[in-house]
Amino acid sequence: MANNPPSRPEDTGEGQNSDLRFQADREAMVRDQLTSPGRHITHPRVLSAMARIPRHEFVPAPYAAEAYADHPLPIGHHQTISQPFIVAFMTEALDPQPNHRILEIGTGSGYQTAVLASLVREIHTLEIVPELAQSATATLRRLGIRNVTVHPCDGNFGWPDAAPYDRILVGCAPNQIPSPLMDQLRDGGRMILPVGNLDQGQDLVVLEKHGSRIETRHVLPVRFVPMTGGGFAGGPATGPDHHP
Repeated sequence: MANNPPSRPEDTGEGQNSDLRFQADREAMVRDQLTSPGRHITHPRVLSAMARIPRHEFVPAPYAAEAYADHPLPIGHHQTISQPFIVAFMTEALDPQPNHRILEIGTGSGYQTAVLASLVREIHTLEIVPELAQSATATLRRLGIRNVTVHPCDGNFGWPDAAPYDRILVGCAPNQIPSPLMDQLRDGGRMILPVGNLDQGQDLVVLEKHGSRIETRHVLPVRFVPMTGGGFAGGPATGPDHHP
């Protein structure tokens, strides 16, 4: 069942004022960054999730005041939390449904995970940095999000034990599309990921699997942290042929 996670409870008047401020920040984020001209996020369930999930809970305390700003933020270990628009854009492009099981590569702070968790039945999310996997797990549990399993491991090889998945979201950029992820995508399923490197450029790519045929769309130029680990993170930027 999808979850609607609450913000962290506060007992003091200062805490209540802070909650109200963050709520106002979320409303402004949705209005000014997601639905404004040139952005055009329109999916009602995605907008509702973005308006509910307490993003400030997923950033380091020194950056809490910037949590809803229109830019990424550092979360330690040379990783970042994506800007709100990118989170909403990838979520909308994935078109998650309430009965879906999702594989996420690159848990990071857990914010994208929390947004997805409010929209689908179950998520398996993989994080190669053990400290980030631990902190994301703690945050998700504290917020009452129970339909997520965090696996501290290399995401290049996916999580075959729970495959196939209806949707796969990759939050870090390999130079080529990892073939194990395509193998673990259900027939009729959809995957979204950034592909390429920072020097030559990255594109956000949406793939749909129809039997042996893979439809590929390049939807947005982006800048993501590189995918690390073994297997498919390096090498030439290649992927499935385009089938319109």
